[in-house]
Amino acid sequence: MPEVDTHPLDTARKLAESGDLDGAAKIFAELAADPAEPDRAQAAVGLAVVLQERGDAPGARTAARTALATGHPEFAAQAACLLARSFEQEDLLDQARAAWQAALGAGNPAYVPLAHMALARLAAGQQEAEEALRAALATADPEVASRAAQLLAELLLEEGEAGEAAEALLAALSVPEVADAPRLRVLLGIAHLEMACAEFAGAIEEGGDAETAALAIELLARTLPLRGRDEDAEQVWRYGLDSADGELAEDVRLRLNRGA
Repeated sequence: MPEVDTHPLDTARKLAESGDLDGAAKIFAELAADPAEPDRAQAAVGLAVVLQERGDAPGARTAARTALATGHPEFAAQAACLLARSFEQEDLLDQARAAWQAALGAGNPAYVPLAHMALARLAAGQQEAEEALRAALATADPEVASRAAQLLAELLLEEGEAGEAAEALLAALSVPEVADAPRLRVLLGIAHLEMACAEFAGAIEEGGDAETAALAIELLARTLPLRGRDEDAEQVWRYGLDSADGELAEDVRLRLNRGA
C-alpha cells in the first residue's frame, strides 16, 4: 500500500508529545508564518504552547498574538487564554485582563464563562468584580454559575445587600444541573437570615404595640447568634429589658427567661 502523507500539524504534535520541542517548534513556526496556510491559527497556538514549555514566554506570546489576529473562532480564543495565563504568571495583571477581554471578543461561547471568572479574579475593584461575576452567572454554565453565585453572594452579604445576594443564589439554583446546589441553598438561607434580622430590627425601630415589639426583640435576639453576633443579641435583649415601657420590658423578660 502507498504511504499516506502525514500532515505537518500531526507531525509537529507527535514531536512535541515525544519531547522534541525544537523539532515541533520548527514545523509549527513554518506553518504559522504562512498567511495562506489554512491551519495557520492552529499552528500558531501549537507554537505558543511549545515555546511556553521551552520557557520562551515572549516568543510564546508573539505566537499567541499571531493566532489571535486570525480571528479563528476556536484557536483565536485559545490563543487569548494562553496569553492571559502567561501574563498572570508574571503578575502582569493589566495585560492579563486585556487578554481575557480578547477571549470574550473572540466570540466563542465555550470560553466566555472562563473569561468572566478570570476577570472577576483579576478585578481592580469590588464593583468590577461584581460585574464580572454577574456576567459569569448569566452564562448559565452549571459549574461556573454556581461558583460565580457563591462568590457574588459572599461579596453582597459583606456589603449588607442580602436581598441581592438571595437573587443571585436563586438565579444559580434555576440553572439546570447546577453544581454544588446544597452550598447555594445554605448561602440562600444565610441571606434570608440577614433579611429577617433587618426586618425584625425595622419593626423594633418603628415601635408598635408592646406585644409586637417584644416579639420582634425576641426574634432578633435569637436570630443574631446564628450569624455569630452574640454581643449584638445581648444588646437587643438589654434594649428591651431597659425599656421605659413597663409592659414591653416585662414581656421581654418573660421571653428571655422562657429560653433559659
